[in-house]
Amino acid sequence: MSSISIPPRSEVAREHTWNAESVYPSPAAWEAEYAAIAAALPGLARFQGRLGESAAVLADALAARDGLARRVGKLVFYARMSYSVDTADQAAAALQGRAMGLVGQARAAAAFVEPELLAIGQATLARWLQEEPRLAVYAHSVADLLRKAPHLRSGEVEEVLGLLVDPFAGTSTTASTLADADFRFAPARAADGTPVKVTQGTLDTILSGPDREARRTAWEHYTDTYLAFRNTLANNLATSLRQNVFAMRVRHHPSTLAASLFEHNIPLEVFHNLSDVFRRHLPTWHRYWALRRRALAVDTLHPYDIWAPLVPGKPEVGYAQAVAWIAQALAPLGAEYAATLRRGCLEERWVDLCPNQGKMAGAFSYGSPGTSPFIMMTYDGTLESVSTLAHELGHSMHSYLTWRTQPMIYTDYALFLAEVASNFHQAMLRAHLLATNPDPAFQVAVIEEAMSNFHRYLFIMPTLARFELEMHERVERGEGLAADLMIERMADLFAESYGGEMSIDRPRVGITWATFSHLYSDYYVYQYATGISAANALSQRILAGTPGAAEAYVRFLSAGSSLYPLDALKLAGVDMATTQPVEAAFAVLAGLVDRLEALVG
Repeated sequence: MSSISIPPRSEVAREHTWNAESVYPSPAAWEAEYAAIAAALPGLARFQGRLGESAAVLADALAARDGLARRVGKLVFYARMSYSVDTADQAAAALQGRAMGLVGQARAAAAFVEPELLAIGQATLARWLQEEPRLAVYAHSVADLLRKAPHLRSGEVEEVLGLLVDPFAGTSTTASTLADADFRFAPARAADGTPVKVTQGTLDTILSGPDREARRTAWEHYTDTYLAFRNTLANNLATSLRQNVFAMRVRHHPSTLAASLFEHNIPLEVFHNLSDVFRRHLPTWHRYWALRRRALAVDTLHPYDIWAPLVPGKPEVGYAQAVAWIAQALAPLGAEYAATLRRGCLEERWVDLCPNQGKMAGAFSYGSPGTSPFIMMTYDGTLESVSTLAHELGHSMHSYLTWRTQPMIYTDYALFLAEVASNFHQAMLRAHLLATNPDPAFQVAVIEEAMSNFHRYLFIMPTLARFELEMHERVERGEGLAADLMIERMADLFAESYGGEMSIDRPRVGITWATFSHLYSDYYVYQYATGISAANALSQRILAGTPGAAEAYVRFLSAGSSLYPLDALKLAGVDMATTQPVEAAFAVLAGLVDRLEALVG
């Protein structure tokens, strides 16, 4: 294994970068729009105190608010995406900071809307929704507002909460800056002594390689860097948790979990059912760890062995081939769906796919109404990378269909739904590859990728969710959080989940919480597990040829936030209020372990 060379951003070919000029033709155009929006925001004040005058005035005010929200969203996206692909770019970092400041100003400027809507009263609002055609589209939004009424505050308080968005974003930004821009990891060492460069963008490639010494030293040096900053990272995350507790108390919720799930009308049982089902099915994971240890012919399995290849010669897949496979796999959703996906990847530059210095770790799909649904990732030609591309394209197609179908008020969708669309793509791709290539080595590689995905979604994420709930509850009780406590509790949870089949290096396993920026979005991680569960249930309906299943799924993707998440999923054909989808996901997992055992012994 040779050292991996990472080019500066300036050396990446234009065709492999996201189409920034389609959003704004130049940084100067962004600056002009920033100035125009800043100048327009005070104009919302002309509606303040007047929403109850008439249905027409209310319709004008909501149109003005939504129009500005659309413009601000596009502005923020450009800044964040520019920063994400090069976190060392100080100009991009400055844009992001200014954009987030504008978000706070925009929310503060519009803070009077919801309190005044509530003051109008349900009866009058119901009549106006019938009388004014421009208001009809707001029916679900108004109903949701009335549901949330007990937890909304006065206009002044809502304005302050809006202004807090910018300073409260600092904890997440600090974690990202440390990990992606400031951290320097000691090189790993290959079996022949060759140094191997470790970065956020190369770690996964090393850990999925055959060289155990490279895997071990990469994992140790990576986690050791986080451990070296454990006190700063712990204090930073604790501050984020305290912010969540602050918001919970301001809005009079009984807990941070209740506050988070209330936002999208999700029952608490959905979270707790997931945790209970996960713990019941841990023996399936224990069986997989034992199988992996035998297949790798090692006496002791370590965390850095989780992604090691079980057979030599994993397939290498070119980007164009990956796009072709994904489009073929999604063909059951219709020719237009597949053609849109292919065009976005190959012609419209939706995907920023190459590694470069300062590029943020991981992968994501992001955009805003009025832009393409762009993807940031590092494509390296592995099946894992093909799967990641499919995953992010699931998000992108979800956004594409929602933005094309819904008015501005419903163009977002809950995180609870986002991970359904992404995992659905992976499930469809996996089924397509297993059905079209019978070669045993290829089948093992596909199942290994599937196990890696299930490991992230139905092992890591439920474990992190248990940790996150406990840390929030400690803060709610007024208890302090410190790095050593957080590391110990994380290590305890993983020890239970590994079940004696994995060697536990407690400090290095225990620092796992610091390596996941997802914890800065409260109660995000559990939604990965519910997402993969719903996704597999929905893909099975379509693969089985259930009449109307594909059409129902596309309607789900097009619904945006015009329905509550659980209602949108019922529209698609799955009920997440029950334990059945999570149980079914573990049945799929167990089937993969059975199939892998038959192939590798």
